[in-house]
Amino acid sequence: MNTVQPNEFVLLIAPDDKRYLVRLTPGQRLDTHHGFILHDAIIGQPFGCRVKTQLAYAYLLLQPATYDLVMRVKRASQIVYPKEIGYLILRMNIIPGARVVECGTGSGALTLALSRFVRPNGRIYTYEERDDMLANARKNLERFGALDVVELKQRDIRAGFDERDADALFLDVREPWLFLAQAHAALKGGGFFGSLVPTTNQISDILQEMERAGGWADIEVIEILMRHYKPNAERLRPEDRMVAHTGYLLFARAVKKGDQGSEIRDQEEEVGDGTE
Repeated sequence: MNTVQPNEFVLLIAPDDKRYLVRLTPGQRLDTHHGFILHDAIIGQPFGCRVKTQLAYAYLLLQPATYDLVMRVKRASQIVYPKEIGYLILRMNIIPGARVVECGTGSGALTLALSRFVRPNGRIYTYEERDDMLANARKNLERFGALDVVELKQRDIRAGFDERDADALFLDVREPWLFLAQAHAALKGGGFFGSLVPTTNQISDILQEMERAGGWADIEVIEILMRHYKPNAERLRPEDRMVAHTGYLLFARAVKKGDQGSEIRDQEEEVGDGTE
């Protein structure tokens, strides 16, 4: 039976669906609008059971998902939302052992999600220019135990990235088209590139620079909208609000100029087919 251990994060859901993400510390207690729950009363309990406050309100005890952790980072900036993160992880082939470069770190929400997919032997290299942002991200990542696979770097990326032959690289910066050459140099041949921007003119700027510079293929631009429904079998209908536009995603693959196909084509153009 999977039981809760000390220092473990748990998710507690109140009868009115209010959620609490708690790191269990012996001797501490969680204060809620329904009373308090002693951490010691939760430790050793199985996930999926209910624990009660001293006022007898029953809270559902669950293991938190990556979604819960991402949505509860301390924010110093806008985060990449789970609806984009989920597709991004699949589209950019973020798998165990992958070496992933990210810029900018922001609050560390995407960094946290990526770190949980590259384990145990992968690595996230994340760049952030602002020291206040990086300090907040470090606290968030340390809180959720992600720093063992994350390397934080504070600097302007105009000079390029330290990494070479990275499996994937994601740019979450204001003017990503200015750093496509640096991204291309850091990626391996066929490596995965991604970027998130809020406006269509920014997407156009990226596409124009990709076309001008060359070296990119399999380009995709998408927007992901998400609508929740009220889980009532008798009156099933959408929620009054939805998470609509949060950004446009652009994906591409890095094509190296020295690939075998290019070399063969160059040789054919130089030699010709032997006819006059």
